[in-house]
Amino acid sequence: MTVALTTQTLTVRPLSDVMGAEAIGVDLSRPLDDATFRAIHRAFLDAGVLVLRDQKLTPAQHVAFSRRFGELSIHVKDEFLYPGIPEILILSNRKHPDGQPMGFEDAGRYWHTDMSYVEEPPLGSLLHAVEIPPEGGDTIFCNMYLAYDALPDAMKARIAGLRGVHSFVASFEGKTKAGASRGTLSAEQKAKLTDAVHPMVRTHPETGRKALYVNPGFTYKVEGMAEAEGQVLLEELFAHSTQPRFQYRHVWKSHDLVFWDNRCAMHHATTYDPRHIRHMQRTTVKGDRPV
Repeated sequence: MTVALTTQTLTVRPLSDVMGAEAIGVDLSRPLDDATFRAIHRAFLDAGVLVLRDQKLTPAQHVAFSRRFGELSIHVKDEFLYPGIPEILILSNRKHPDGQPMGFEDAGRYWHTDMSYVEEPPLGSLLHAVEIPPEGGDTIFCNMYLAYDALPDAMKARIAGLRGVHSFVASFEGKTKAGASRGTLSAEQKAKLTDAVHPMVRTHPETGRKALYVNPGFTYKVEGMAEAEGQVLLEELFAHSTQPRFQYRHVWKSHDLVFWDNRCAMHHATTYDPRHIRHMQRTTVKGDRPV
């Protein structure tokens, strides 16, 4: 798809047969006209993961573009928010002069959907690659439309009325115990967090398509189901949805801005050599209650 504009040309092309597209020829540091914005929005909905290349954005420009899609969320890990711009969460292994971490270093190194643990989970996330390692640190995405479509009819019928319980606290504490470098949650942060209950199959509010809506990162039980039975069901759904046939692997380039749809995509950050810097900045657009 090519959209001709007065001052710039936007070209969108697919990155895989599963999901993902890249947009080239648009400079988000400049004013964006409505026609270009509509084309970007359409490409985002069609692809599930939209890669906007070569975006040399200031934090304020990153926030301004993100706000075109809606109100932005503020992450509970406030020690990793960009100074003076709390809409940006820093994901980084850089350290402050006193040795304290500058960002959430190992965030997302597990399959998850961003902030599914809140009552109205995000529409999408926009992650900007400020500095990347020479290799590693990729992000793998799963198409949860395709994962749902590929379920046997009997499983679709079984989960049609079920709801999953999502928790940040359970996830955070479990991964910290397993050795992840995640710091701690303060009492004040914990007080802001409660479990959220969502349908295990959600209908996308803009496309109308059904997507599987459970993830290993935050979905820890099935509402109203015995714990052991619920765990077996969740593990079956996790194994199904993370099959390679549903995946797109994004290998980052400097200044990529990747915008993914949390309503139909799950993702997983991969490891990298910690001798190199991986410094990313993320905004998150608020969404609505899954139905």
